[in-house]
Amino acid sequence: MSDSVSIAAEPPFAASESEERSAAAWPAVFALAMGVFALVSAEFLPASVLTSIAADLSISVGAAGQTVTVTSLVGVVAAIFTPILTSRFDRRLVLWALISLLALSSLLTAMANGFSMLLAARFLLGLSLGGFWSMAPALTLRLVPLQAVPRALAIISAGVSAAFIGGGPLGAYLDALIGWRMVFALSAGLAGLALLALMTTVPSLPSQTAPKLGTLAVLLSRRSVRLMLISILVIISGQFTGFTYIRPFLEQVPQLGVAAITSVLLGYGVGNVIGNFAGAAVAARGVKLAIVSFALAIAALALGLILFGASPIVAGIAVALWGFAFGFAPVGFQSWMMRTAADHAEAASGLVTAAFLVAIAGGAVFGGLLVNHVGGLGPIGYMAAATLAGAVLVLVAGKEPPRP
Repeated sequence: MSDSVSIAAEPPFAASESEERSAAAWPAVFALAMGVFALVSAEFLPASVLTSIAADLSISVGAAGQTVTVTSLVGVVAAIFTPILTSRFDRRLVLWALISLLALSSLLTAMANGFSMLLAARFLLGLSLGGFWSMAPALTLRLVPLQAVPRALAIISAGVSAAFIGGGPLGAYLDALIGWRMVFALSAGLAGLALLALMTTVPSLPSQTAPKLGTLAVLLSRRSVRLMLISILVIISGQFTGFTYIRPFLEQVPQLGVAAITSVLLGYGVGNVIGNFAGAAVAARGVKLAIVSFALAIAALALGLILFGASPIVAGIAVALWGFAFGFAPVGFQSWMMRTAADHAEAASGLVTAAFLVAIAGGAVFGGLLVNHVGGLGPIGYMAAATLAGAVLVLVAGKEPPRP
């Protein structure tokens, strides 16, 4: 049986993983989006305060960037195993525990007295990030009617988009104003607010299934799932090689000051928010179209930054458009997953999260080597090559997944 036939035979929203609701629990969906916002903001805060962390702890910029690597690598394991190890617990309680870990991580980061303590704090963040992300998209199937799931996914993805403002320009601005340690203390407070929102809005969600390691084998046997994971690894590694080290690029190439960098990162964040909802509209027309278009756009913008990025105006416009293009990614890949593997929603979401985090970790490691040995242009060059390769891969090998 071909992969396309096997996918069509599997209902995109299987009853085993969802329960039909007559009314949408939108406050709970917004609480999940707030949790995602708090997590992703904390994950990428180092990108906006990288040089400050490096100077304060007397480490290289490349070493400071590895805080993203540690978070991502731990998150990979957490994303895969959290649904399995917590299978007996109400999903609401698991969400509360994971957001509590985020608050603890941010507090420890703010108090870090050396590189080892910083890495330990980011280890806890990885547990929280991978676990939460492995569950949040899948739980939308139980919080809203089936026809409202795409809208719910877009709202949760908007939490990612908003985080690029909180973890980018706002982080850089507050770093200059109150220091990077207070920035992470505020991150802990944000986690507390997200916990309160989850506790007051998310209904009881008893575990419906007991995910097993064998479920992962079932999913990986599907060609569409394998292609999705490979495309994530290629495209997202390029995206976050560039994004993790965007501040060194802006300091070295257009030679922007802190205020200007804050403005540029704000442009990225605002563009990303707009791009998220535009991406939802494009994904509704075609998931393949959404993924190929954003990957090609990022490749073109990266090339523009390499050739003309010495101009502050060009750099600012290109980074804002880059943010807009990447807004297509979360809803695009989540829609792909929901159409091909929602019969094992939590396990599939864990695989997607793991692929994202492996790509982010790889991007941070490789980008650190490039920025230390080549300079700020190195990560941008890799971003251009990787996103172009990923776009070609999906364009040539990908098939449009069936609609629900």
